[in-house]
Amino acid sequence: MKKILVTGGLGYIGSHTVVELIHKNYEVVIADDLSNSKESVLEGINSVCGTKPKWFNIDLSNSHKSVKFLENQEFDGVIHFAAFKAVGESVLNPLKYYRNNLLSLMSLMSYLKTHNHCSFIFSSSCSVYGQAKSLPITENMETKSAKSPYGNTKQICEEILKESSAAYDLKSIALRYFNPIGAHPTGKIGELPIGVPQNLIPFITQSAAGIRGALNVYGNDYPTPDGTAIRDYIHVVDLAQAHIIALERLLNNKNASPMEIFNIGTGKGSSVLEVIKAFEKASGKKLDYKITGRREGDITSAYADTKRAKEILGWKSKKTLEDALKDAWKWQKKLGQRNPD
Repeated sequence: MKKILVTGGLGYIGSHTVVELIHKNYEVVIADDLSNSKESVLEGINSVCGTKPKWFNIDLSNSHKSVKFLENQEFDGVIHFAAFKAVGESVLNPLKYYRNNLLSLMSLMSYLKTHNHCSFIFSSSCSVYGQAKSLPITENMETKSAKSPYGNTKQICEEILKESSAAYDLKSIALRYFNPIGAHPTGKIGELPIGVPQNLIPFITQSAAGIRGALNVYGNDYPTPDGTAIRDYIHVVDLAQAHIIALERLLNNKNASPMEIFNIGTGKGSSVLEVIKAFEKASGKKLDYKITGRREGDITSAYADTKRAKEILGWKSKKTLEDALKDAWKWQKKLGQRNPD
């Protein structure tokens, strides 16, 4: 049984990936400091899988604690999710993002330097492209100056990973994914941001549940068909499964270079207003929303060219936007009126 470390494994994408790993009979170890997650997620994983993985409460950006945690561990693979991810917050508090997102990766690279048999999957982002000149976005498009400190940390982390992979003969894949949404179809795990949600879908579901007030739509003057920003929304379970396929590519030594890069998305863009209408249809709930000014750090439009992932990884998204919104609403109804603050 292969042993896999999942950093940020109690977070949104991390917990769904843990479930998929367990379903594939991997031994999973979670490292998560609960900075944007809750210990109760372990019970959700256990409820879905019938087993509870080991969990260590550790801040990987603390180099001393990271060394102590990793020094006696032997992993076959690492999937690295542990990072702060809110664009708006990163603009307001950039040092928080640089410290956490860069140092946590550097701690893991120090471990892999002496354990280069260990496969490494990095949670990257389409934010590295900035506002692309053309759509859909392919992996060979140049990365531009990031629109936010969050996006910049992903660019820098990719550079660290590329140079470390070449220098230390590592096997790594960076998955540049677009906008994960939805929840596990069982309704037992899902997105549970601490505080006011920074992402669209949890704010929509919490607003529909009466927890939040009106939904803010940040800008309706973008050069798009309805004036609102366009994103590629991918079901979190599809995304989680992409991580397993990428990991197995490395475990089976099928990688063509020390570091490979793949876009993970649906290949289709949806505007904010389209998502709102789709949610209303999927849930039967009417949303209260208001148009406000653009949010600093946001781009106009982004959706993926997924040809490379299909041809090389053999992966493609299976679930629709409506599937994801139904699952997100099912998760929210399970949470009920509980305020996650």
